[in-house]
Amino acid sequence: MARNEIVIDAPPEKVYEVLLDPSAYPQWVVGAKQLRGVDRKWPRTGARFHHKVGAGAATLNDSTKLLEKRQNRRIVLEVRIRPVGVGKVAIDLKPRRRGRRTRVVMTEDLTRGPASWVRRPIRSAAISARNAVSLRRLRRLVASRAGSR
Repeated sequence: MARNEIVIDAPPEKVYEVLLDPSAYPQWVVGAKQLRGVDRKWPRTGARFHHKVGAGAATLNDSTKLLEKRQNRRIVLEVRIRPVGVGKVAIDLKPRRRGRRTRVVMTEDLTRGPASWVRRPIRSAAISARNAVSLRRLRRLVASRAGSR
């Protein structure tokens, strides 16, 4: 399982707000291209948002499902890159410096599909490299939103 972490200079509620905003997803998640739609029930558990994923001109339509959430503390998503694979991502938010900063811990692994057949050390290294970039993008996005309000 890949595990990454980063500290963001914003309180957990600001980070959580960005994480639950489907329109933010393509701005911070490496490989996410474009939001295509959001279930009316979002952000209730079981709801999905629909997006394009891929690299360059090669894109696929897929979706992300909210499996679990704890306000300002945790979200768990089922991510899909079908037919390549389906994975589970947990993002935990831990307040730092009296709640003015947030330590974000992101864990991810593939649970189904051909990509999940790749040996765990190789799979984890690839996911971890991708998520390191995604978390830096998340930090910039949270900072830019905090500065614009």
